[in-house]
Amino acid sequence: MTVIAPPRIDETLDRIKDAVGSAGFIADKDDMAPYLREERGLYRGAARLVVRPSTTEEVAAVVRLCAAALVPIYPQGGNTGLCGGAVPDPDGRGIVLSLGRMNTVRALDPVNYTITVEAGAILADVQRAAEEADRLFPLSLGAEGSCQIGGNLSTNAGGIAVLRYGNMRELTLGLEVVLPDGAVWDGLRGLRKDNTGYDLKQLFVGGEGTLGIITAATLKLFPRPREVETAFLGLARVEDAMQLFARARAATGDQLTAFELVPRIGIEISMAHIPNVRDPLSRAHPWYVLMEMSSSQDGSGLRQTLDALLAELLEAGLIADGTVAQSAAQARELWRIREAMVEAQKHIGAVIKHDVSVPVSSVATFIATASAAVDRNFPGTRLIPFGHVGDGNIHFNLAQKPGADPAAFLGETDAINHVVHDIATRLDGSISAEHGIGLLKRDELPRYKPAVALELMRKIKAALDPDFIMNPGKMLAP
Repeated sequence: MTVIAPPRIDETLDRIKDAVGSAGFIADKDDMAPYLREERGLYRGAARLVVRPSTTEEVAAVVRLCAAALVPIYPQGGNTGLCGGAVPDPDGRGIVLSLGRMNTVRALDPVNYTITVEAGAILADVQRAAEEADRLFPLSLGAEGSCQIGGNLSTNAGGIAVLRYGNMRELTLGLEVVLPDGAVWDGLRGLRKDNTGYDLKQLFVGGEGTLGIITAATLKLFPRPREVETAFLGLARVEDAMQLFARARAATGDQLTAFELVPRIGIEISMAHIPNVRDPLSRAHPWYVLMEMSSSQDGSGLRQTLDALLAELLEAGLIADGTVAQSAAQARELWRIREAMVEAQKHIGAVIKHDVSVPVSSVATFIATASAAVDRNFPGTRLIPFGHVGDGNIHFNLAQKPGADPAAFLGETDAINHVVHDIATRLDGSISAEHGIGLLKRDELPRYKPAVALELMRKIKAALDPDFIMNPGKMLAP
């Protein structure tokens, strides 16, 4: 039996360079550096080459060459992820394949309410393209000025508007994907109904680049909001926030677009560390809710609906105080508090972050139970639970106590994770709501994912990527 050896690596790299042209690769170490580390600096890797193709055909050619030579491929979008899912391994055997040059809007169909974009398109640019056509692409998150659609798809991004519009799974109608052997699956369809077998696109949405490389997507658009009302409300108890949510949803229906929980410490650290952040209410409250309603109709009576709801909430004792934005500028100031809270955490020492979800009815129970458990087991830890609680997603972040040793606190990460994740799981929740698994939670996954589910995932990986060259080591342990 004749065994054909894979091509020499130098030969393969030369062919890759030829396939993408001089503008399509980076070989200089200093220029490669930003592609080899993740945003928070928790993970760093190495690579033989950073490849930046400009077309799907170039991506396919590069993948075919890597498949023949068994060269690992690490797909990368805007590299804004929080789980290390886009960082190459430190062994430096593979290439980073960055989709940033593939950023074209291929089509926009306002009647069908769809937009087809390439994977390297920046989220904010997709939002603007939709707005120019008097439509809305509703995905919105803190990194929208730099994150790319391919990364949003690969991590099944959520953001602030999941409550009304869903996450990327719900926003995706079709995909174009380069498979691990270099074949191209053209599944770009603008259909709401297509009952012709397995829904293949869902394998790649949330797949973190482990099954193939998303090169383009057809996404849903929606009517653009004509009226938006934003309220910032002060509350005494987290349990009141969830009662407030139930009443707000019943009163407004699908007009409730966002429902964000903010703890008092979030406002305090934002005012201390981020310029131009002000306390939104005249006195402090333990908890706050940032709530947004929107309507695609002018004269919808949205403000009257909000005023009636707030009067009802005051009478019921569910809110102690509140303010309603009187302009778009004031609304942006209120949302800035929510955004600043994330940035401010970089200035208060080491922070251990959790991105968990539970049923909406269990949000208050989770926060109370997990907070008590952390207080009991790790005294002095500062609790910063916040997030998109209208869809059950809590960012349960824990900061070191002032003056403590950051390294010692981070050394407790595994123990703290087990406490928090065990409680979320007992409440039928998930250890990852919207950030993905990557490297950060890869070794935690078997503790919480049913064995049958993990085995199915491994079988799918082996079927599509038998040589394990596609983002190896992410999500599933080697």
